[in-house]
Amino acid sequence: MKSLPSFVILMDSNKPYIAMIFIQFVYAGMALFSKAAIAKGMNPFVFVVYRQAFATVVLAPLAFFIERKKSAPLSYKLVWKIFLVSLFGLTLSLNLYYIAMNYTSATFAAATTNTIPVITVMMAILLRMESITIKQWHGVAKVLGSVLTVSGALVFAFVKGPPIKFMNNFSTNPSEIPTPSINHCNSKGDWVKGSLIMLSANTAWSLWLVMQVPVIKQYPAKLRLTTLQCFFSCIQSAVWAVAVERNASAWKLQWDVHLLSVAYCGVIVTGITYWLQVWAIEKKGPVFTAMFTPFALIITAIFSSFLWKEVLHVGSVCGAILLVGGLYGVLWGKNKEGKGETNEQKAESKEEVVLESISTHQ
Repeated sequence: MKSLPSFVILMDSNKPYIAMIFIQFVYAGMALFSKAAIAKGMNPFVFVVYRQAFATVVLAPLAFFIERKKSAPLSYKLVWKIFLVSLFGLTLSLNLYYIAMNYTSATFAAATTNTIPVITVMMAILLRMESITIKQWHGVAKVLGSVLTVSGALVFAFVKGPPIKFMNNFSTNPSEIPTPSINHCNSKGDWVKGSLIMLSANTAWSLWLVMQVPVIKQYPAKLRLTTLQCFFSCIQSAVWAVAVERNASAWKLQWDVHLLSVAYCGVIVTGITYWLQVWAIEKKGPVFTAMFTPFALIITAIFSSFLWKEVLHVGSVCGAILLVGGLYGVLWGKNKEGKGETNEQKAESKEEVVLESISTHQ
């Protein structure tokens, strides 16, 4: 029997990493498309409803055919738990995210999502899903890496410095690209309000990441679980949107950036990406998943510079270096921690074998 090529083996062993990098590219597109649609006048609450509706319609048939042989019974208690996870995770975080976008920019939204790893770590520690031992190097790496990640994101977003001129030479002519008319904040108060709302949205998202772990254990059909969460979130968001937006014209979709943004966010982001993220959480845990969030900021800035002639600065590059360094610090710490746990488990199993053999001889 022929052995598999080394490239195939390498790809197979790094699936969670590849999935998370792909997810960050998708999230970068979400920030750009979402801000464009909202800047063009689409109601953010209506946006969330259509986004979740598109995701449910796309995922439902896939979940039925792909996971029809999986036995995953649903009890009333589990349905209620999934409903609450959808409410506090998806519905709350998405609606708050798009409210905050009215007061901030796409770059700021991408930057502040980098608080998610730290919030997730804190939640996971409080719930005893993660542990940090500062007496060991991997614990120190996780703490310092988290601090560096957030610091790098803040430097990337707010410290400018000299512009990097070579990016302008490769940027597309802005007259060829339909640039969204981004509304800047009218006052410092609006910016602070948007920042606080965005922080609340990130906290709700971190809570969703952490809450996935016990739910997946009870309901391992990941595609069906994602579909149910999107369905519940669609209903919850619809109730929210109807209560806030009574104008029927706000619900009309036409062949423009509104429809494109809703389809992209619903099918690609909410549908495919959420399912991939649930899979990655099951494989590597919520903190591992959250730690890839900073890449979306870098990708968003690069695409913005090419598409909309946004200038990158030296401060952005320095922030990116800090950000990536912090990310790999945390991943190194988690890797060492995982190896340590594996060695302990092996030692325990060997000890059990020895004890059994001794008792047998006696």
